[in-house]
Amino acid sequence: MFKKSLLLGIVSGLLAGIVAVIYARVYYSTNEADFSKIASTTRIIAASLFGGVLAAVGYAVLDRWLKSKGEIVFNFVFTAISFVTLLIPIATRLPRTIDTPELFPGMVIPMHFFPALAWFTLKPLFIRK
Repeated sequence: MFKKSLLLGIVSGLLAGIVAVIYARVYYSTNEADFSKIASTTRIIAASLFGGVLAAVGYAVLDRWLKSKGEIVFNFVFTAISFVTLLIPIATRLPRTIDTPELFPGMVIPMHFFPALAWFTLKPLFIRK
């Protein structure tokens, strides 16, 4: 089960990262707000991949410990963590050299949900119960 979970975490993390990079580019072209020094392509993909792998470990642990209730507890915890991490971009102080810093949360807040969305979307392809 751990191997499938880890593979799912990696694939969903990469998918979330790719979608987030595309979203960042669309956001830039729409608003002309460049946050690439703070939210670079590498950082976006790394954060998404980290979220996916962390989810894989959490899923495997909860599934093993809680058996039939593990998945629902995992789904709740993953969603809750996605919401809690929204505090990071809200609390981030950008350098004074960044134009339109008020647009930064609008770019990165949606990205915090991409790993969970990718996980929930791809899970049936990797793990069937």
